[in-house]
Amino acid sequence: MKPSVVKLEQTHQRWATMSIATIRMPDGRAFLRDVEDHGCAAAVLPYDPLRKTALLVEQLRAAALIAVGATHSLEAIAGLVEGEDDAAATAKREALEEGGLRLGALEHVATAWSMPGVSTERMTLYLAEYRAEDRVGDGGGVAHEDEEVRVVELGLKELAALMAADGFVDMKTLALVQALRLRRPELFD
Repeated sequence: MKPSVVKLEQTHQRWATMSIATIRMPDGRAFLRDVEDHGCAAAVLPYDPLRKTALLVEQLRAAALIAVGATHSLEAIAGLVEGEDDAAATAKREALEEGGLRLGALEHVATAWSMPGVSTERMTLYLAEYRAEDRVGDGGGVAHEDEEVRVVELGLKELAALMAADGFVDMKTLALVQALRLRRPELFD
């Protein structure tokens, strides 16, 4: 016998669904866990190997504002997988919407649970090369969304320095920058 979900009581639904799960263990014990569900997501770190730059977005994150007063978060481009899209299509769509960037080939890094202790979200991470001419729009997000996204292009050396100085609080961006450093260390010279 393995652990099982005995009951899943939905307590809130808007952008995310919050539920209380009753879990029964093989020995008969039962306990409650809070669970957040908003679907799966994809993230991409676009980088230009010729100019040794990366394209990121900066935006307000309410949770970071509440927790530590951070007014903005510099992050890899990301979004929720919607409808019939797969993770790759989502990464490309978000790159165009948020970054004004048309991407070609994506390099898969990993698919991982973002916060398995509380969230059902699995995020697929990608790296993608781009060139200056791939910037086909201003970016900044979709007008109907409550996002104020600013596109930021940084040199990879500067990006590594920010990361080393704890300039990133976001795990997806940290993982993607580290993956790029491992796979293409010459770009950070």
